Amino acid sequence: MTALLEPGGRSVRLHLDTPPQVANIGVGVHGTTVARESFLLPELWQVHLYGYQGELTAGGVTHPIRPGHVSLIPPGVEVRFDYRGRSEHLYAHLRVPRSGTPLSVPVMQDAGPSAAALSTMLRQAVAASPRPTRQSAAEVWAVLWRVAQLPRAEPDTRSGEPHRAVAAAMAYLESRLAEPVSVPDIARHAGVSHNHLTRLFRAETGDTVVGYLRRRRLARAEHLLRRSTLSIPAVAASVGIADLQAFNKACRREFGLSPRALRAAG
Repeated sequence: MTALLEPGGRSVRLHLDTPPQVANIGVGVHGTTVARESFLLPELWQVHLYGYQGELTAGGVTHPIRPGHVSLIPPGVEVRFDYRGRSEHLYAHLRVPRSGTPLSVPVMQDAGPSAAALSTMLRQAVAASPRPTRQSAAEVWAVLWRVAQLPRAEPDTRSGEPHRAVAAAMAYLESRLAEPVSVPDIARHAGVSHNHLTRLFRAETGDTVVGYLRRRRLARAEHLLRRSTLSIPAVAASVGIADLQAFNKACRREFGLSPRALRAAG
């Protein structure tokens, strides 16, 4: 199982194609009686979202703990926690099926703006845990995906996936195609500067952030025009282009057809 800890000990291989099984989940309070604890879970993953400062040592590598940091420890890896007084974290102990494509995820990450959402999701999973575990497992699965997609300082060239800041920006845009968004807002959500996100987007997609957003809006508009009975004004509004003349021009420029002709073409 320790093979899930990658060489160098700073990343793990995590499989998320199927939901985890939650063995235990809750709020852990430590550091009140001892300043150091060491243990391992032979068969279970550990996920921690921290609200304190300290240190975590796993696989011989020491990671600083700060509020808003999140860690992933695979089964069979001994961990040591060094506390600085009362230390509270949210945790989940999991069985994660080893099937599908592995993702390379850092052992310790700063969740940044995502920390509040992760905390809410884990607390919902804690609240659901006394009852049948499907809801708790679903919440934790979503947490793992979000942790796996947190922006990193450097791209993961081995996985062939987009830089995590680009992936975070794409996910943010996808949920806001109907809303006005600015590149600085997108960059803040992705955890990088405006200029850095622009460079990353160009390298990953060959397009600007604004160009990518326009293409995604028009791709959704094409789907709705061809596959739904939504009115053309409603389709335009649903992709953030409320001006029908501008929507008409955008469709002609992208597809060579007007919205009405796209609908007729099915």
